[in-house]
Amino acid sequence: MKKVLVLAETRDGNIRNVSFEALSAAQAIAAGGEITAAVFGPGAGAHAAALAQYGAAKVVVVENEALAQYTPDSYTQAFSQVIGTVEPDAIVIGHTSIGRDLAPRIAARLGYGLVSDVTSIEGDDVFVRPIYAGKAFQKRSFGDNKVFITVRPNNIALVAPDASKTAEIVSLDVELKDLRTIVKEVVRKTSGKVDLSEAKVIISGGRGVKSKDGFKPLEELADVLGAAVGASRGACDADYCDYSLQIGQTGKVVTPDLYIACGISGAIQHLAGMSNSKVIVAINKDPEAPIFQVADYGIVGDLFEVVPLLTAEFKKALQ
Repeated sequence: MKKVLVLAETRDGNIRNVSFEALSAAQAIAAGGEITAAVFGPGAGAHAAALAQYGAAKVVVVENEALAQYTPDSYTQAFSQVIGTVEPDAIVIGHTSIGRDLAPRIAARLGYGLVSDVTSIEGDDVFVRPIYAGKAFQKRSFGDNKVFITVRPNNIALVAPDASKTAEIVSLDVELKDLRTIVKEVVRKTSGKVDLSEAKVIISGGRGVKSKDGFKPLEELADVLGAAVGASRGACDADYCDYSLQIGQTGKVVTPDLYIACGISGAIQHLAGMSNSKVIVAINKDPEAPIFQVADYGIVGDLFEVVPLLTAEFKKALQ
């Protein structure tokens, strides 16, 4: 049995779904041991009940105004103090922009092993992660050594929440000093109503959309399916959309249940960001486009004809 600590991320006043996945991963690692969740920021205590339902036996609440928004200095100091209090054998956090920045900082300071971008956990604490742009998978184990892992969103199966579970709530005052960064305003560019990194369905456009207006049919389909809109690097480079939508090796890595690629040729840079999607549908006029080699379903045709037809059929099916 191991003692596991999970950092629960919040966004817009809600716990991010990847944090519940991190708690699910913690249960596999703990093997019956104690799971503690830490949550930061004003009003953080309100999240304790939800964290308990997903397996946290204890919730450390740090309600400090300086932690309302993530900054490397404040979170590194605060989380290091939480770790010193809990003394865990393993730490789990989502492989998000925060997790990618925070995990190596703290792991290096504390001498923990680090496994980033974990997609599954096998018996005896074997952590599986993709390498070489998803072409191969690496298995790593640290034995009895302490380890810090980040889990890729939409890969760790969620445990069923138990509304009857409660957690011990521990309020912790942390000392934050010599902070070099203050967040005055957050200007967030997103792919729409749904968080791209955690979306279950993604409608993505490439150079084949031809213009900014070319994304409108994709957005209409996304609205019907409750999906996020993404893009290839080619579409972003052509200024058809913002780079916040970019999916690929130099953009976001996503693993939705359904990925619909519209007018995307399938360059290796893009495939590295979406090839692990559970179901891939490709729409392209070129029957030789590389995207068809990874697609589960392929439609050879003009996206401006095919996508509106899909939208209409989905509307009928979902009525």
